[in-house]
Amino acid sequence: MLHSSAFRSFFLFLLVFQLGLTPFKTKAQSTYTHETEAAADTLNQFSRRLPWLAAGGATVYVGGLALLNHAWYQENKQTSFHWFNDAHEWKQLDKAGHFWGAFHESRLGVDLRRKAGVPEKKAIWYGGALGFVLQTPIEYFDGRSPAYGASLTDIAANAAGSLAVITQQLAWGEIRLTPKYSFHRTHYAPLRPNVLGKGATEEFLKDYNGHTYWLSVDLAKFLSPKSRFPKWLNPALGYGAEEMVYNDVDANRALGLHAYRQYYLSVDLNWQAIPTRSKFLKSAFYVLSIFKFPAPALEYNRKQGWKMHGVYF
Repeated sequence: MLHSSAFRSFFLFLLVFQLGLTPFKTKAQSTYTHETEAAADTLNQFSRRLPWLAAGGATVYVGGLALLNHAWYQENKQTSFHWFNDAHEWKQLDKAGHFWGAFHESRLGVDLRRKAGVPEKKAIWYGGALGFVLQTPIEYFDGRSPAYGASLTDIAANAAGSLAVITQQLAWGEIRLTPKYSFHRTHYAPLRPNVLGKGATEEFLKDYNGHTYWLSVDLAKFLSPKSRFPKWLNPALGYGAEEMVYNDVDANRALGLHAYRQYYLSVDLNWQAIPTRSKFLKSAFYVLSIFKFPAPALEYNRKQGWKMHGVYF
């Protein structure tokens, strides 16, 4: 359903990130860092702060849910809780948004628990569940909104995002396949600005025509340690869709539009492979790693066939 799952996911991610501040590299990722006594001291300090962080996190999360509830749902009178099947809508880009959000919240959850010295398996399972735990209660608000409804496929996408983190951490002890998000403005939003957004900021949140979701592959981690393949360069596969002013096929057709899917091949910047001792830059790189870096891209879609983009956002 069209209610900016990407924005809400990013909002929750930042709330949790601000509580943890600068997740450091784990031993499985020590290719890019050095273990020091200072790091051990930091771990002990963080462990002592963990109960307070948990309490603060719960408080901030509840406040964040209240804020989201006010921002997204208070325009309409709430109804009794109900379900709605939106699996066929918007070429499933909203599901990609749920997966993306749950993944990065779970990735952060694992890193924060490792930082606190939680045993490895517990850090992976408990931290990896964070995305599902944060995202799924939002369905309650959707379920009481007359414009939406709780969605089982949204919940499934949340679970898939968390499981993708847990699976990789159990298999490799690190993340090698990372979903990312990118946005570009389109000419579709002005055709229905009340739904797709008015201006760049709203369109960033609402116009699915400009949303692209990527799978960025940390290829260097699949290669031999002796490989000279640059650690900062990732191949990336992308998915998007266009001509989605209305989800209803007949309403779209009345405008001469026929929604279609888009597939992309590009390259991406692996921010966290860039060596730095700056805590600020480490934090910045961690947040930036949820977004796809603008780069040349090859596109295929059924309407236009193959297309080359000099720089794709």
